[in-house]
Amino acid sequence: MIKRAASAGTGPDDANLSINGAGRATRAATLDAWLAGLLPADRSGVALVAVGGLGRRECAPYGDVDLVLLHAGVPGIDELAAGLWYPIWDARVALDHSVRTPDEALTVAADDVKVALGLLDARHLAGDPDLSARLIAAAGEQWRRTAVKRLPALREVTTARWQAHGELAFLLEGDLKEAAGGLRDVGLLRAIAYAGISDTLRPAVRAAHRRLLDTRDALHIATGRRVDRLIAQERATVADLLGLDDPDTLLRRVAGDARTVSHALTDAWRAADRLRSGRPRGADGRPLRRPVARDVVEHDGELVLARTAIGARPDPSLSLRVAAAAASTRLPIARATCEWLAAYCPPLPTPWPPAARAALVTLLGAGPGLVPTWETCDRYGLVDSWLPEWPRMRSLPQHNPAHRFTLDRHLVQTAAEAGGHTRDVDRPDLLLITALLHDVGKGLDGDHSVVGAPIAADIAGRMGLPPADTGMVEKLVRLHLLLPEVATRRDLGDPVTISAVAEAVGDVGTLELLHALGQADARATGPIAWSDWKARLVAELVRRVRTTLDTGSPPAPPRPDPALVAGPLPAVHLSDGRVAVAATDRRGLLATVAGCLALHRLDVLAADAATVDGRALVECRVQPRHGSPPDPVTLTADLRRAVTGDPSVLARLRRRTSVGGPVGAGPKVVWHRDAATDAVLLELRAADAPGLLHRVCAALDEAGALVRAARIATLGGDVVDVFYLVGGWPSDDERARLEAAVLAVV
Repeated sequence: MIKRAASAGTGPDDANLSINGAGRATRAATLDAWLAGLLPADRSGVALVAVGGLGRRECAPYGDVDLVLLHAGVPGIDELAAGLWYPIWDARVALDHSVRTPDEALTVAADDVKVALGLLDARHLAGDPDLSARLIAAAGEQWRRTAVKRLPALREVTTARWQAHGELAFLLEGDLKEAAGGLRDVGLLRAIAYAGISDTLRPAVRAAHRRLLDTRDALHIATGRRVDRLIAQERATVADLLGLDDPDTLLRRVAGDARTVSHALTDAWRAADRLRSGRPRGADGRPLRRPVARDVVEHDGELVLARTAIGARPDPSLSLRVAAAAASTRLPIARATCEWLAAYCPPLPTPWPPAARAALVTLLGAGPGLVPTWETCDRYGLVDSWLPEWPRMRSLPQHNPAHRFTLDRHLVQTAAEAGGHTRDVDRPDLLLITALLHDVGKGLDGDHSVVGAPIAADIAGRMGLPPADTGMVEKLVRLHLLLPEVATRRDLGDPVTISAVAEAVGDVGTLELLHALGQADARATGPIAWSDWKARLVAELVRRVRTTLDTGSPPAPPRPDPALVAGPLPAVHLSDGRVAVAATDRRGLLATVAGCLALHRLDVLAADAATVDGRALVECRVQPRHGSPPDPVTLTADLRRAVTGDPSVLARLRRRTSVGGPVGAGPKVVWHRDAATDAVLLELRAADAPGLLHRVCAALDEAGALVRAARIATLGGDVVDVFYLVGGWPSDDERARLEAAVLAVV
């Protein structure tokens, strides 16, 4: 919009599409001239003032304009305002406007902190310059006088905005302006600096700000409209406009800049808190110093180095020990201390000294204090000196929608979650170190668990772990997905499943470490990756594998529900998350039950079918797809009619479950041999869709296959469904025929 309005008076100009500070300044100058021409020159006691992006001369190609029409109580101001605003609207420029006297503007700013911040960007455009200067000076003075007291309210508003828009550094489609670490937060830093509370606009912040502005400009040009959310389909074009290699490079740059802004704002809030609350001081008026750990003291609410720690040859483990103290006490490290450590702390030798290794374990086990401390150390380059592999993983996006964090933050979050399981394992140190390294292979070619295992072993060896512990770290990284994948994709009642896991794990100690690591990894991934149902499945698998490791043989499979084995047919039993049906044995019963559950908007998580004394038993674990669970009376009635072949229910099934799923990557079938006692496994990887289980089971049934169990794992918008087909390994032609039947209905 700005591009169109600016070009209207000047003709097409490449500067209007420039993605840099010069282009923004040119757009602002063009707008200044156009807007100034809209105000009659003969009107006294009136001034046109720009605020917002135009006030800062940060005009995006399709941005809006924020204007204040100042007046000194002159008559006819409403007519004058209309004469200003209508030409702007006619030019299709988005406009935020107000008409006020200087005193009215200051009164509104005193009540509304957002208005107060806006006036800090005020800039005279046209009319009476003395009137504009009076407001600009008074607004600045009012803010400097009241800022410390007003920042808590501003912080509440900011926190609510962050909760609504998330953290820009970790979003695949973040809002460049409103998300935490975005352009709106740079405005807060500017306001805090204006009040003299803290030096917030350091060179790194200014550079991050310029790059975020460039990214927004490129996004406007790519979309041809005003938009601040960096949506997936525009990333390639934006990256190309910015001269970046690929969309992931763009995401990593945005993430790094957002983290720089967020870290600076955290420092600024902390400085404001110190000014507002005050700290205890000694008789000499200086802040008190309190020893916290060796070479570390607390000074004015921050951790600094003890005077004895600063010498010609600092201890290489000093930075880790300071970080461990900060995370344990949940106190921030002073900026000057971080800068000194980055400049003068020598690199760690190989192997690490025991003090460094102990400090790392303390840091990783600090729980809630770990993440902010690690982020601080990472901002100043300290983490790179500990782990040279870290830059490759920093801000690396994870495109699986189940992940809420970039790779580096996910690793740190996993370690923080693992801190809650240290009492459940014999080697908490290995749990914490492995949690930090478990995904170190991501971003490299191949299975990240397999690729990352030797890399993790190399790092553990460099840390000075003995060979046996290094081997354990390697094994845990290689197997860290074993328990959750088996629990959700295999029949836990099958002895082959349990024996295979027991053989891979080897001993109870390793099993406990994998269990704790799996829980921490899933919780750090996000709510999609962990649920009560998944937790119960993993716990059941661990219990069965532990029994196998203790006794040498897997436990007996669970017996069918006695209530279903006897009694009149059909029988339907509903309980919390469980649907069990008994009916006269016939082909296609599992598909029918799955379809009926889909009719009632229930997702099937696991399904088992068996035949006992001539009757078919189907048991499903379910959860509502959306909202509340269905009415149990209606569900029971429909299940009874469906399994007895009621044509009305079957017709509804055909109508409601014949719609294909969402378009995405092509579906794929993978076969698994010798993975079950009496069956082969057909694994389907496809886009999720209502009724998918019904369609696949029905297709397999029509193709002559007998499905005795199904396991459904949902990963964002995709599923990995595993079907147990009774019988031996099919021939090549038979597998091709079954595979074609499945793919035809997906």
